[in-house]
Amino acid sequence: MFSTFLIALREGLEAALIIGILVAYLVRSNQRRALLSLWTGVGIAVISSLAFGAFLTFTSTQLSVAGEQVFAGTTSIVAVVLVTYMVFWMKRIARSLKNELQSKVESAIPLGKLALISASFFAVAREGLETALFIFSNFKTVSTDSAPALGLILGLAAAIGLGIAIYKQSVKINLGKFFTVTGTALLIVAGGVLSHGIYEFQEFGALPGANSYVWNWVGANDVISTLLAGTIGIGTTLTWLQLIIWACFLTLTLRAYLAPKKAVSQKL
Repeated sequence: MFSTFLIALREGLEAALIIGILVAYLVRSNQRRALLSLWTGVGIAVISSLAFGAFLTFTSTQLSVAGEQVFAGTTSIVAVVLVTYMVFWMKRIARSLKNELQSKVESAIPLGKLALISASFFAVAREGLETALFIFSNFKTVSTDSAPALGLILGLAAAIGLGIAIYKQSVKINLGKFFTVTGTALLIVAGGVLSHGIYEFQEFGALPGANSYVWNWVGANDVISTLLAGTIGIGTTLTWLQLIIWACFLTLTLRAYLAPKKAVSQKL
């Protein structure tokens, strides 16, 4: 539940802030008539993201056991690559995001409604499609009860509420610290998703060591298994290959993500 809540909160708030920036720009520049086109693009992006999530779920249920293992492993690794890229991208572009979005909308308005719909669609769809893929992969990692779905709903609700409050300036939060903390947590969750993807390929036979366990807690306590899967994404079974790749991923990404900006600039 915690991991899906975190994903929905972080990605949902990013989308909400993007929409808020676009809406605020149109309102301040006395171009309220363009709001309909803006919301049309946002609506299409949301529907496309939901459709993509449904497609992934449907496809997964129609495959054979071996096909589902390959599909789950592939989507997990792709999701980790995209989320890792987006976490670092947001850190790099956060300060200039507002100006970049406003520039795109300003350029789209003279070209007509279709251009503005496209601009708002692509601004939101990037977050939506990435979120759908990552949540689908995370659902495969965590337990199959209703807790992950509840975390998703609560996370999206919290993101929308925070986005509206920030837009109305009724709530002020340090977005830099917020995205740093949630970005760190997302990388930890991504490490668990990556570990799950590796295990899927091990079960399929594409990677070795499927039966070489670091631990294999048969009949593990439900609380322990839920806590592990719902936070760091590591289940009650873990192979040595999973552990090595998981540890390497977290070491490299967290070290780079949390490195002081001065240290990064000196290296460059």
